[in-house]
Amino acid sequence: MSASTTRRSKAFTAVASFTAVLAATATATTAAPANASASATDTTPAPTTATATATATTESNPLARLHNQRIHWHTCALGPDDETGRALDVAGADCAGITVPLDYSDPGGRTITVAISRLKATDTVHRVGPLLLNDGGPAGPSLHMPVTKSKVMGEVAGRYDLIGMDPRFVGRSTPLDCGWDLGSALVRSAGADLAGYREEVAIARDLAERCERAHGGVLPYVTTRNTARDMDVVRAALGEDTLSYLGYSYGSYLGEVYTQLFPGRTDRVVLDSVNPPERYSHTLLRGAEAANEAALRAWAGWAAARHGTYGLGDTRGQVLATVEHILDAAAEKPLRIGDAYRLDEHVLPALFIGGLGSDLAERRADLAGTVRLLARAADRKPVEPTAALAGQLEFLLTGAGSAATSQMTAIICGDVADRRGVGSYWREVERSRERFPLAGPLANNITPCEFWDRPAEAPTVLDNDVPALLVAATGDPRTVYAGAQAMREKWPSSRLLTLKGARQHGLYGEYGNACVDGRVNAYLRTGRLPAHDLACAVQP
Repeated sequence: MSASTTRRSKAFTAVASFTAVLAATATATTAAPANASASATDTTPAPTTATATATATTESNPLARLHNQRIHWHTCALGPDDETGRALDVAGADCAGITVPLDYSDPGGRTITVAISRLKATDTVHRVGPLLLNDGGPAGPSLHMPVTKSKVMGEVAGRYDLIGMDPRFVGRSTPLDCGWDLGSALVRSAGADLAGYREEVAIARDLAERCERAHGGVLPYVTTRNTARDMDVVRAALGEDTLSYLGYSYGSYLGEVYTQLFPGRTDRVVLDSVNPPERYSHTLLRGAEAANEAALRAWAGWAAARHGTYGLGDTRGQVLATVEHILDAAAEKPLRIGDAYRLDEHVLPALFIGGLGSDLAERRADLAGTVRLLARAADRKPVEPTAALAGQLEFLLTGAGSAATSQMTAIICGDVADRRGVGSYWREVERSRERFPLAGPLANNITPCEFWDRPAEAPTVLDNDVPALLVAATGDPRTVYAGAQAMREKWPSSRLLTLKGARQHGLYGEYGNACVDGRVNAYLRTGRLPAHDLACAVQP
């Protein structure tokens, strides 16, 4: 459920709408969990100024040494092939590592590093303060975001220190990798029959056990609540009283958790493609089946109008029949894609679902091109993948996707692992398959979280009201629009900005809608929410 900073990565060039590309390993001893009460406010005192923070004692603030740490800023590029670092350097950004506790119940114990970047405010007269950015995921690296978001912000960017942060165990922060031989742990489909589902159960159990053997001492601390606590250490180390925040998809959930743990420490808050706590689950797309099937039908109509280009059928029904033929063929025997890849019924649906995260023409064209190749493979004809498809398959089917899916799985399972019983998933799959033949078996399939240790802390419960700008599309196939409406009710002081008629996940700076971008920039510029909820229309 991530929103990426480019239209390319919004679907991971097909799959990073679920995961983000990350990275190595850490171990530690297990300690007692911090803040066992799910809705409890974090008790770390808020500094009033950088000077006041520096006077805090370890008795009154056990995190004082970390709040007062000196930040050592440096250039961002790690080498000649580091495109992200080079782009940050060209933009004039700095990078640093922030020291945070592995376990917040033991702040004097083992520490890890969280990587941040900063593009400093240039309009010092109107400076607001830091704006921390999160790209979603879970486990989406966000170090790059000051460069990409400054473009859509325009002159408003000059009022903020734009802060990118790779969450703990992600990207350049102390990383984690379970050493899995696939990148699809959470986006697999149950398959056509019970035998196929039993294979999924075995895979999920094996992945959980392998990650526990590799990183059992660390896994209890790979959580959203701890990432939110890291955010507050970053705030304090920057010498700031408050943070402004922009988060996409899962990043909206992270922002919600931060406001609960640290009330009063946010200034301007924008949550794009909103995911409320009650909809945050280890079955990522559960509840979004209808939206994805609707997106599939809409795409099929688009492809039918371009039958001369893609040859998938000249009516919506014919295009959908082509999709069904591909799925049936993969269930019978894995599709052969080039010499290197075999695409079975468990992984194939992720390619379709990954391509349905946006209704932009270029994204629809990408999916149509992929389906054209898959249709040939379903007819058992030789097929050579495009470079983009080869990258997707390498990520999904090999160890190239291990780090990304390890980190994503660890965060979600660490947050909300819920042992429902192996049979319950199959019953849900069978019920949903009738109405949602593509999305149902994927959205309701078993995951490694069924075999994960129970979370060290209960999931966060929101009992606050935060003035925030919530941004959502009515046809979002990832974090459905009803979730944004629910969040608006939960936070009466917030306002909801709706893009009507779009089937898009991630809007601000992603969709190219001038109305949405302008409304968000107006709020970031003035700090004043609109008097009432607003709506924008899709532009031709």
